[in-house]
Amino acid sequence: MTEHDDEPIPGLPGLLPPGERILWQGAPDHRVLARTAFHTRLVGGYFAVLGAWAFVGAAVEGIDGPDDLVGTAMTIIAGIVGVGLLHLLAWGSARTTLYTLTNRRVVLRIGMALPKCINLPLPLIGAVDLATHADGSGDVPLTITGRQKLGFLALWPHVRPWKIVTPQPMLRALPDAPTVAASIARQCLEVSPGGRITAPQGATDVPLFGEARAA
Repeated sequence: MTEHDDEPIPGLPGLLPPGERILWQGAPDHRVLARTAFHTRLVGGYFAVLGAWAFVGAAVEGIDGPDDLVGTAMTIIAGIVGVGLLHLLAWGSARTTLYTLTNRRVVLRIGMALPKCINLPLPLIGAVDLATHADGSGDVPLTITGRQKLGFLALWPHVRPWKIVTPQPMLRALPDAPTVAASIARQCLEVSPGGRITAPQGATDVPLFGEARAA
């Protein structure tokens, strides 16, 4: 049994109403998610510094045998285990996540222990942003307007960092983030012709999905 076997349509809470259709579905890259959301490089570097510090301390006091390097070895082992656990969490989070763009909404199917679907109607999306990484992947934060309140912890790690008071849902670690951002922005304009949403910087001149395709 997979994560979406109990869903009528993978990633969605129910069948699509008449007139609604899926334009795109995607999930985070677990390696990028581990690096950007779970900060595996930062944690690994921290333990590397601790290990080096422990080794230098032992060397200054004089290394007479393997017992003098126990502290260094334990620090290195703790670092390997810690980084490994973070990678496992990132893999589990990516595996249980499915982002969906339809011609009416964006849906975030997230959650490992407690799966949930978060529906974001396109007319409530006030801004579409884009943050790209060196490997070409990126994140797509969405600013939600109106009175709807979303909890930061309920969304994490699918939320823009540090936006705690006004959380912004974020499609994280997407290999095709510029295309997704441009498509969401264009689709928002399709449903709200009087809106002011534009494709975010860095997401122009890219292929769009479905009805978001430029004329």
